[in-house]
Amino acid sequence: MDTKFNKSDYIFLAIIIGVSAMFSIVNYYIDDEDLIAFVVEIPASIISAIAIIYCFMYWLIPKYLIKKKNHVIFVVLGILILCVFGVMEHFVSYLSQGNELSKYPILKPKLYFVGVLWAAESASLTFALLLAKKFYEGQNQLVEIQKQQKENELKLLRSQLDPHFLFNNLNTLDALIDNDTTKAREYINRLSLIYRYLIQTKDAEVMELSQEMSLAENYIFLIKTRFGDDYDFQFNKRTDFLDKFLPTGALQAVLENVVKHNKAIAKNKVHTIIDIDDNWLSLTNEKSKSEVSPDSFGTGLKNLRSRYQLLSDEAIKVTESETEFKISLPIIKLST
Repeated sequence: MDTKFNKSDYIFLAIIIGVSAMFSIVNYYIDDEDLIAFVVEIPASIISAIAIIYCFMYWLIPKYLIKKKNHVIFVVLGILILCVFGVMEHFVSYLSQGNELSKYPILKPKLYFVGVLWAAESASLTFALLLAKKFYEGQNQLVEIQKQQKENELKLLRSQLDPHFLFNNLNTLDALIDNDTTKAREYINRLSLIYRYLIQTKDAEVMELSQEMSLAENYIFLIKTRFGDDYDFQFNKRTDFLDKFLPTGALQAVLENVVKHNKAIAKNKVHTIIDIDDNWLSLTNEKSKSEVSPDSFGTGLKNLRSRYQLLSDEAIKVTESETEFKISLPIIKLST
C-alpha cells in the first residue's frame, strides 16, 4: 500500500476534518463553552490529528510495518506519538480554560494516559477512514496491475515469435553465409541462445542480473553484426552480480529501444553507456536526429513500471534532454 498522499487524499482529509470541526463547534455551542474554546481548542485538535496522521503515514507505517516489519517498535512508537500530541492538546485545553501554568500536572502518570486517549479520539476516525480509502485504492490498483501483468505475459510470448525480429535476423544470416561462414555460425549460436533464454524464462518474473547480462551480450552481438559500427555499447560494472535481479527481459527491452529510436548519421555512432552499481542499472544513450521508427517506447515503459510496482519498492527513473535519453532500472534483491 502506498502511504503517501495524493491529491484526492488531501481533498478527502479536508472534508473529514471540516465535517469533524463542524460537529465539534456544535458540541461546544450546546455545552455553552467560552469563545476561547472555539478559537484555541478546536484548531489544536485539528493540528494534532493531522500531525499524528502524517507521522503514521509518512514514517511509522512505511518504515516499521512495510519495510522492517517490526510490529513491536511500531506499537511502542505509535503510543509515544499519541502520548506526545495528546499531552500537547491537553496542555492547550488546560491553559485555554484559565488554569495556572504552575499547577499543570506534568509529573502525574495519569496525564500521559489521558494524552493517549485524547490523541486517539482526535485522530482515530480520520485515520481509519483514510486507511480504508488507501486500502480500497490499493486493491483496485493491484487488480489492474495483475490484469496488465497477464497482458504483458501474452505480449512477451508474442514477442518471442516476432516475425520482424526473425525476418531481420534471417536476412542478416543469409548475407553472412555467403560472405563469412565462421561469423554465420557464431550468429546462429547467439540467436539460438537468445531464443532458448526467452523460452526457458517465459514464466519467470525476475532473473539473475548475470543471466540478463548474458542475454544483453548476445543481443548486442546481433545488433553489431547487423548494423556494423552504427552502435557502440559500453558497460561500466561497479558491483558484483551476486543476489541481484532484474525483471525478465528488462535489459533487452531498453537495448531494443535504443536501436528502434536512434540511427547513426554520417558515420557518427550512437553511443550507449550502461552503468551498473549496487542498486541501479542505468542506460544512457545519445539521441539521433534522424527519422526513426514512429513506435513509441511509452507502452514498453508503462509495462516495465507496472512490473516494478509488483516486484520492488523502487520505481523506474527516466530523464530526457534534447541530446540524451536515460532510463534507470532498480536492481531487485530477493534475500533478506
